[in-house]
Amino acid sequence: MQRFRNILAPVDAPDAPGPGVARAAELARANGAALTLIHVVETSPGELARVLAALPGRRGREVEARLLADRAEALDAVAERLRAEGLEARTTVQQGKAFIRIIQRVLRDGHDIVVRSAPRHGEIGRHLTSTDTHLLRKCPCPLWIVPDDHPPGARRVLAAVDPDEADTERDAVARMVLELAASLAARDGARLDVVNAWRVPEENTLRTGRAGLSLAEVDAIVAEEEQTSAAAFARLVSPWEHGEPEPVCHHVKGDAAEVIEQLVAQCAADTLVMGTLGRSGTPGLLIGNTAEAVLARVSCALLAVKPPGFVSPVLPES
Repeated sequence: MQRFRNILAPVDAPDAPGPGVARAAELARANGAALTLIHVVETSPGELARVLAALPGRRGREVEARLLADRAEALDAVAERLRAEGLEARTTVQQGKAFIRIIQRVLRDGHDIVVRSAPRHGEIGRHLTSTDTHLLRKCPCPLWIVPDDHPPGARRVLAAVDPDEADTERDAVARMVLELAASLAARDGARLDVVNAWRVPEENTLRTGRAGLSLAEVDAIVAEEEQTSAAAFARLVSPWEHGEPEPVCHHVKGDAAEVIEQLVAQCAADTLVMGTLGRSGTPGLLIGNTAEAVLARVSCALLAVKPPGFVSPVLPES
């Protein structure tokens, strides 16, 4: 995790900053990085004052200013504790839509990772807020979502990769995912598992004979795809084969979201590292919604990686 130099940590409740801030502080400490805490009040500037316009005189504006000052003071108290630990910690309180303000701050100040707390939802699955979903789709840098009850440090890290030598973007994301997962596992002394899900699209339909293929031909297609996928997976993982920790590899046939969900449970993973890609031509959409489908089913922390050169559809501050 030595690649991050400028970390942004959104804080939804300054009075209870959550494990995302603690994880961001650990990352900043390990990298000698700058850390910025951001709190977003989800109102437009002046909106609260207009709502309170019935108050006599200019009290609506005074109440709004007092609220913002109170949030800034609470956030700075969190930063002051981090500064006492030797960290370079800054704060900013913004007004507006949270995901937009967070991404605009990333674009303005060149943040290279966003680390955010998120509450669990029930016994399984994660409650993804609108802010989480928008950040997953549109934040241009890696996004680390940490559940409220996440233990300090990772114990079991699962990297989900989908390498393809013929697709430079997909291959680059797979390398980034594995590099980050291996670095995190090494730093925290965690076990590292790596999963690559593969399948032949519409295999069941092909086996019905409606496409004019014999079962032997379909078997040959499946065998070739398995061999090609396994070779790409082996090529990706080979530089880490004798690393510390040495990765445990899983090359599994099946739907990616289902396979990842099963491996998270099987490996008791507390941290999942995976990539997000925009393949539909629409900026910010995830490939096959795999990441969103996975997040609806698992409750571990997620470190989501964008492809190199990803451009956010959110416009910079004017």
